[in-house]
Amino acid sequence: MTTHSGSLYRRRQIGSMIALSLCGIATVVGLVFLVWILWTTLIHGLSALSPSLVTEMTPPPGEDGGGLANAFMGSLMMVALAVIIGTPIGMLAGTFPSEFSRGKKIGEAIRFVNDILLSAPSIIIGLFVYELVVRPTSRFSGFAGGIALAFIFLPVVVRTTDEMLRLVPDVMREAALSLGIPRWKVTVNVLYRAASTGILTSILLAIARISGETAPLLFTALNNQYWSLDMSQPMANIPVVIFQFAMSPYEQWQNLAWAGAFIMTAIVLLLSVGSRAILNRRNAK
Repeated sequence: MTTHSGSLYRRRQIGSMIALSLCGIATVVGLVFLVWILWTTLIHGLSALSPSLVTEMTPPPGEDGGGLANAFMGSLMMVALAVIIGTPIGMLAGTFPSEFSRGKKIGEAIRFVNDILLSAPSIIIGLFVYELVVRPTSRFSGFAGGIALAFIFLPVVVRTTDEMLRLVPDVMREAALSLGIPRWKVTVNVLYRAASTGILTSILLAIARISGETAPLLFTALNNQYWSLDMSQPMANIPVVIFQFAMSPYEQWQNLAWAGAFIMTAIVLLLSVGSRAILNRRNAK
């Protein structure tokens, strides 16, 4: 009996060592490629940075100089539109299954559909918005691009709002309701405040995700070589400009693509670090 137990223990130890070794190898391989990508972006991007990057428009083919000012502004406007559309809808949609349909089948159905939307390929969303907005209006536009980004932004906020509200202790709900406060006031004044850090973190992470989306913007906003604040017209944006310039045979365009990629990587990194810092500071209190 003792021999059998010792043999089983050794097999478990060997299995544990094999699993640990495979996990370690996979981690090292992943980190190597991640560091390689970041280092390549850093080296090529830093060498292409210049003040003209944020003061001049995208140049025509073969011309020296130029920048990405119009693309930065276009991306900023479309991301802002996505946040304006997605934040209130996402918070309300995440509140319903958590607070008003808890334990009901409709709540589970909402979570299931939201998970499908969360994992849907962005190019499918771009094609959907193309049929929904671009074809009926017969034009690409910044509005269509913002709507496409909002569809990607939305499920992240829905999922996190739902989870953060479910983490709020029921004692807080019961205490507020026992005072005769209406249910909607309890949700807005008590539960949202308690879950505000997690919801804010999800919004920042969702912004980081949509900032680099290219496929949906190819179907919706397309591009524009000139400075434009008219969102009813095609609008320049950083992801599409990076895609087009990186694929071009012109060295100046390729340098601008690396500079744009470096700045976008830095923005996403800052948003991710900032959201984690906010969440950790909240948890430390």
